[in-house]
Amino acid sequence: MSEFAIQVKHLEKMYKLYNKPSDRLRETLGLKVPVKEHYALKDVSFDVRRGETVGIIGTNGSGKSTILKIITGVLNPTAGEVAVDGRISALLELGAGFNPEYSGVENVYLNGTMMGFSREEIDARLQDILDFADIGDFVYQPVKSYSSGMFVRLAFAVAINIDPEILIVDEALSVGDVFFQAKCYRKFEEFKEQGRTILFVSHDLSSIARYCDRVILLNRGVKLEEGSPKQMVDMYKQLLVGQEPAKAEEKEEKPGENWRGQFQVNPNMLEYGSGLAEIVDFAVVDDKGRCTNTIEKGSTFRIRMKVAFRENLQEPILAYTFKDIKGTEITGTNTLFEKILVEHSDAGDVCTVTFTQEMYLQGGEYLLSFGCTGYKDGEFTVFHRLYDACNVTVVSEKNTVGFYDMNSQVEVQYGEEE
Repeated sequence: MSEFAIQVKHLEKMYKLYNKPSDRLRETLGLKVPVKEHYALKDVSFDVRRGETVGIIGTNGSGKSTILKIITGVLNPTAGEVAVDGRISALLELGAGFNPEYSGVENVYLNGTMMGFSREEIDARLQDILDFADIGDFVYQPVKSYSSGMFVRLAFAVAINIDPEILIVDEALSVGDVFFQAKCYRKFEEFKEQGRTILFVSHDLSSIARYCDRVILLNRGVKLEEGSPKQMVDMYKQLLVGQEPAKAEEKEEKPGENWRGQFQVNPNMLEYGSGLAEIVDFAVVDDKGRCTNTIEKGSTFRIRMKVAFRENLQEPILAYTFKDIKGTEITGTNTLFEKILVEHSDAGDVCTVTFTQEMYLQGGEYLLSFGCTGYKDGEFTVFHRLYDACNVTVVSEKNTVGFYDMNSQVEVQYGEEE
């Protein structure tokens, strides 16, 4: 048995793009038609050792899912070779092979047979699959009557309980409700503890950092680099802000630069206010001085906002707020709470406030809002607010219960009972 479970050598996948559908038919008839070649993958090579957990990350359209589909035989490569040594179970397009007219149990046998298992082998695993899916008597009803949640639960249960030597996962660990998701992650961890080979694609950088031994970074169909999760996540963060990772240098953002142009901003942010002051720029800055939407849990980061005053204002209040993706306010602060007086706020003045803190929110996605308020003629006034101005992804190798981590220091002592 080889030390490598998966070997990918000089893999390429090219698609022909036609000006109109009829051009495809004309080409099959031997006629010359204008065609554009698009490479989803170009000269990609890597190895996955037996028992290793390897992640693949990259921006949208970088070829991540295409690689997994070629490895599992769903797609054929244009060039290159793939060698797989071991039985594969793939969590790609969940339930793609289900027949809607068959019952859940019938589809279990159908999918198991398609994966190369005998009826006796499926019999031995059937109860585990049904227990994992936990959809009750619906397993005896036609799949077309299932809710979307029941459908993916059964599909995931089939794929995860086949007992593979190699597990291929494409953004499939967050299906169903929160309790089912917890069950999926426990199964994933169980696979890892058993020394199974795992290759998975995810946009969840916390999962990449937590589970992977090694990470492969793709961009526009080309492998940029491979290495430790932390190194590759750092490079990926640079890609997201339009920097070239191989040439990017750690640098502090400079006064006068357009911060918001260096990272992803919500084009549909809610913006309103009296106009007496304007938030003209803002940024999230990581511990390496880069404007970024991705912050590592436990690291020191900064939130910056620049405000231009259109009229004379007294003691304006500058604020930020974090919300979860459901809109619940999680935390935030302002210059009033922090007992910081903003003095230079006459018409024409420009003020930059920087909030420096440690990130102890749980790993996940958050929305960041900014505000400039205060009193005008004795009345509380919103001068300018930017709601949901940008997203912030918190990358975490360890999550606790709730919204934030209290950063507990744990000590365990052993001794005789008194």
